[in-house]
Amino acid sequence: MTDRKSELAENLARVEERISSACAAAGRGRDEVTLIVVTKTYPASDVRLLADLGVRHVAENRDQDAAPKAAACADLPLSWHFVGQLQTNKVRSVAGYAHVVQSVDRPKLVTALSAAAVNAGRELGCLVQIALDAESGERGARGGAAPEQLAELADLVAGAPGLRIDGLMTVAPLSGHYGGREQAAFERLMELSSRMRVDHPAATMVSAGMSADLEQAVAAGATHVRVGTAVLGARPRLG
Repeated sequence: MTDRKSELAENLARVEERISSACAAAGRGRDEVTLIVVTKTYPASDVRLLADLGVRHVAENRDQDAAPKAAACADLPLSWHFVGQLQTNKVRSVAGYAHVVQSVDRPKLVTALSAAAVNAGRELGCLVQIALDAESGERGARGGAAPEQLAELADLVAGAPGLRIDGLMTVAPLSGHYGGREQAAFERLMELSSRMRVDHPAATMVSAGMSADLEQAVAAGATHVRVGTAVLGARPRLG
């Protein structure tokens, strides 16, 4: 085993222990939480090592990093998640490799994703990104739609050709009512998820929690956690 593969294996084991412990503390089964490894700034060679170690879900937040990496790893049994703020001029590229777009936050993006998915002959899972620090009708500093916009966006995705409404995503706010209150933020997201599932019962995915706050996300009920640094480390950008 190479030094890098050993390093990743050790990091994955530590993250796995954190998730398992958090599930046990919350009275949840370990199989209720899926780990998504965020591989931004790291090369395709790391993605291959992660796949060898059993990782099946990876995420990127920039198309210019994701597109060549996904192409280089197209032979691997991976699901690719796009988690960054997405401009409409990047939608065609993202629709070519992403399985899930977690950052749907405005009607214009839904329209563009639908057209690109149909053109590519693919179905894209979509999560509505909620900005819990957003005031009504505005977007938060990290992207996302205000909670008041959720019903409209979920309905738009559900009715759009080539798209599937899978659930919700958030990033813990740095300021506002939920600043520094990660678990409360994630619990609020779960409330919004329950409300959305009245009209869209299959949209059960709740993506919340990262390296620093995955325990709080699991405690709140998240189904997916997005972990980068705790798995890949804080090395300088490679390549």
